[in-house]
Amino acid sequence: MTTGEANELGTTPVETIIALHTVKRAIWVGPLVVAAFWLAGGFDAGWAAAVGVGVVVGNFLLAGAMLSLALRVSLAMYHAAALFGFFLRLGLIMGSMLLIAAVVSVDRLAFGLATVITYMVLLILESVAVARGRERDVDWTS
Repeated sequence: MTTGEANELGTTPVETIIALHTVKRAIWVGPLVVAAFWLAGGFDAGWAAAVGVGVVVGNFLLAGAMLSLALRVSLAMYHAAALFGFFLRLGLIMGSMLLIAAVVSVDRLAFGLATVITYMVLLILESVAVARGRERDVDWTS
């Protein structure tokens, strides 16, 4: 059974599961990042870091949704979503950061650093977990 067939049977697609695992890790990574920035730069830096963590979590949820929906259309659409979707989501991160910085008074350095640090830490943690086989509910072979 492929991921596309799993969608037809009503099970959760692998892409969505991985995105949700990443978001679950953000539950404990996010407060650590916010606390570190709060200690380093005060309330403004902590608040900016919290917004940055939110942007990253939204990005991972969007990635899972895009890939899951694209696979329902076709394998070619899935490949296009994986390739171009990455650049689209990076553009959305940049655009949302510019919009938030323009609308709300935010510590831009803390906002940017927290976003990049959170993104990389969550990506590395999920990659390591998948590589070590810790993601038991991700069925790649069935």
